[in-house]
Amino acid sequence: MPPSQIADPRTTAPAGVAAIQGTLLSVLRIVVGFLFICHGASKLFNVLGGSLGSGKAAVTGSLMWVSGIIEFGGGILLLVGLLTQVTAFVIAVEMVIAYVRVHVPRGPWPLVNRGELALVYCFLLFYMAAVGGGPISLDQMIANRRRSKA
Repeated sequence: MPPSQIADPRTTAPAGVAAIQGTLLSVLRIVVGFLFICHGASKLFNVLGGSLGSGKAAVTGSLMWVSGIIEFGGGILLLVGLLTQVTAFVIAVEMVIAYVRVHVPRGPWPLVNRGELALVYCFLLFYMAAVGGGPISLDQMIANRRRSKA
């Protein structure tokens, strides 16, 4: 099929749906950011059950501690929508590493190795790395200011 005959989803979506797509992307980013703040805080500050539910914070300098920093700091950046694409990419790569290091050794199937959440986060974050964080973000506010000054 020639490219001219392939429907562009942005032009074929009903007007009401197209109008809220950006807002829903921003809401998705905010929710994912909040969840990563929680994951990082549990590892760094021994809250919400501690690191992996152990009741303890991750050992300073350990791989779990580094992932806590990425998740907590990255979660804050995602929540406010600052440096969204870079942040989403970094956390997505962390999720790939987590899946390969922690889940794959338990077996090849995500439902058996309990890695489905890492995979879902990974693909959500790669999507955000590609498209950005939506219109309700500091990134968008900064871009709007730059356009208005130009």
